[in-house]
Amino acid sequence: MENLYPLDNTKKFTDQKCVGHNRWHPDIPAVASVKPGDVFRADVREWFDGAIHNDDSAEDVRNAPLPGVHVLSGPFHVEGAEPGDLLVVDILDIDACHDESEGPYAGMGWGYTGVFAKNNGGGFLTERFPDAYKVIWDFQGDVATSRHIPECSYVGIHHPGLMGTAPSAELLAKWNKREGDLIATDPGRVPPLALPPLPEGAILGELSGQEFDRVAGEAARTAPPRENGGNQDIKNLTAGTRVFYPVYVEGAKLSFGDLHFSQGDGEITFCGAIEMGGYMDLHVDLIKGGMETFGVAENAIFMPGIRDPQYSEWIAFSGVSVDLDGKQHYLNSQLAYERACHHAIDYLMTFGYTDIQAYMILGSAPIEGRFSGVVDIPNSCATVYLPRAIFDFDVTPSSGPQHKVTQGIQVPRSAN
Repeated sequence: MENLYPLDNTKKFTDQKCVGHNRWHPDIPAVASVKPGDVFRADVREWFDGAIHNDDSAEDVRNAPLPGVHVLSGPFHVEGAEPGDLLVVDILDIDACHDESEGPYAGMGWGYTGVFAKNNGGGFLTERFPDAYKVIWDFQGDVATSRHIPECSYVGIHHPGLMGTAPSAELLAKWNKREGDLIATDPGRVPPLALPPLPEGAILGELSGQEFDRVAGEAARTAPPRENGGNQDIKNLTAGTRVFYPVYVEGAKLSFGDLHFSQGDGEITFCGAIEMGGYMDLHVDLIKGGMETFGVAENAIFMPGIRDPQYSEWIAFSGVSVDLDGKQHYLNSQLAYERACHHAIDYLMTFGYTDIQAYMILGSAPIEGRFSGVVDIPNSCATVYLPRAIFDFDVTPSSGPQHKVTQGIQVPRSAN
């Protein structure tokens, strides 16, 4: 299979033979062209381009260069794609590394999960965890283990956190307007309500000079999901998945990155998956006029693959729309999911895990998050399903002596 986007893992993203991008804009030039029906491989850099290290310090996460993410492979021009079409993307394979004989992109064999400091992006439970933390995971085949979280391991659910097509100029302007309006409601908020265009740290393929400056001032950051797909962090986009992306520009301009070895629903620590570099094998095709035919005016639809880990026994935790101060909220499903996560963390702490160890498990293990009830005023009910088999001990309640995990290396925390 031809690798249309080979990377040298010993070099920075901007020093590669062919440079990708880290912003969304219709004028970023394509790195390669493919035809409907083509199958191809592309290497993918870890989303922070090597800024996070395999050590026992969280200072690299605390000082993580967020203006530089995500480093994306692409854009790939799909011949014949026009606005209004649907781009069909089949994910054939995702892996953490090539075979060692395949050259300089042989993988690291490890990944990481992080919690950003509140003043550098925060996370889902940022009030409880305002500092930066990091957990290192070692890969043995499809299984991840960590020196920072004892008696816990799980089979990977490999997927791209980010994949999508380029926006049109009109769609890009819509994004910038609505997100700018949101920022204006509380411009000093920490973390910010949204991320406006930022020339600092922008990587725009082969663009240079005045054209670079223009695009850098307009291009959207890659942090959120949007109509084009983007950073959806859907853990079920595993090998075997077929995704239907709306096409907004000629050639579609498909890009992807932010590979995850494993992740729980919600990626609740923000840097909450097990982040990795690797490669993807893809097949592409087109449905002409598919956006109108199938009512896909915006947002991708997908058919998930069937290669998820086969966990079948769970312990589940619920939460409702009441905040930690006891204030009642009306059908707030986001808050209900937050409370379910707090409930799960508190439970795991009774077995000897620290709160941050439990939080990291929820972010990176293949948990199932569900909105279980959204109509019963005033409380939504959300649930978190935790696979029992990921633990080396029985994690269910019992009347016998309670197991206590043997603490390994402390989860690294930044010196805030």
